[in-house]
Amino acid sequence: MFQDEARFGRISQLHSSWCAKPERPVCRVLVSQQYVYAYGVVSVEDGSFESLILSGCNTEIMQIFLEEISSRHKDEKVLMIMDGAGWHKSKSLIIPENIKIKILPPYSPELNPTENIWDEIREKGFYNRAFSDINELEEHLLCELQRLENAPETVYSIVSWSWIINAIKIQK
Repeated sequence: MFQDEARFGRISQLHSSWCAKPERPVCRVLVSQQYVYAYGVVSVEDGSFESLILSGCNTEIMQIFLEEISSRHKDEKVLMIMDGAGWHKSKSLIIPENIKIKILPPYSPELNPTENIWDEIREKGFYNRAFSDINELEEHLLCELQRLENAPETVYSIVSWSWIINAIKIQK
């Protein structure tokens, strides 16, 4: 499984949109310093995606995420591939027994297919939107995460890169 986290905030991102002539689309713009973080893991073999919405990025919060994924897969061994963020490599992070961590090379987000999940969520669910408060943002993010968790075929089409699939086949 590939793991990553992404920050979602109340800052709106404008994107081109269509409307009937002679109308002009109007989109609210908002700049705010309020954020939530989505943590996710994705299986490139079957497109399964699991996520949590958490309040930040640090070792304690990463611990919560690892324990949750471990409990969801208690009868399995999970190889979790992630970037080298400080909270991923912290000495105080306790890795559950059924999870093995592998760290990607530095500065290589293009090697992590989970990055494309965040792009999908932002593109389909966050462009041209402004949220009245952090709770509204969190509810919307939850809906978008659930949409992908319930659509493994869509997730598979996003993350099943041939070089990863071929590497898995070679290992088996």
